[in-house]
Amino acid sequence: MTRTKKRPAAGTTGRRSKPAPADPAGPSRSGPPAEDGESGVNDVRLLGRMTSVPVVVDLPSGDVLVSFRVSVPRSPGSARASSTSGQRVDSIPCSAWSPALRRRIAGWRPGDTVEVSGAVCCRFYQAGGATRSRVEVVVSSARIIRRSPAA
Repeated sequence: MTRTKKRPAAGTTGRRSKPAPADPAGPSRSGPPAEDGESGVNDVRLLGRMTSVPVVVDLPSGDVLVSFRVSVPRSPGSARASSTSGQRVDSIPCSAWSPALRRRIAGWRPGDTVEVSGAVCCRFYQAGGATRSRVEVVVSSARIIRRSPAA
């Protein structure tokens, strides 16, 4: 059985969020070209609030990532489509793989207003004898816009 070690990011305390299981090969931004011959674009920019403490995930491969979620308001058109649920925000899973980004994000706390940029990635992994997948934003740049009041 493969084990993934999880721990709160350095300098944080509190409840752990569910970690992001990962493909040991790491994230990949490349993919096949669009069938119509045109190049595709996979750029994401999120501006929202941290929902919980970032979690450091040690993968069996030896890779380390920081997993966190950013809550963003839904666009007006999307809000109308989900009027029955009343959901007005989405909590987007994100991960950071580079050491510099991991250190920066480890100091973030719930409620901080943040901006992250990256690419949407779908990772496949084995868990409980089944193949599973996870869609998340793999962060390439990140910054704090406004700190939440100290808890």
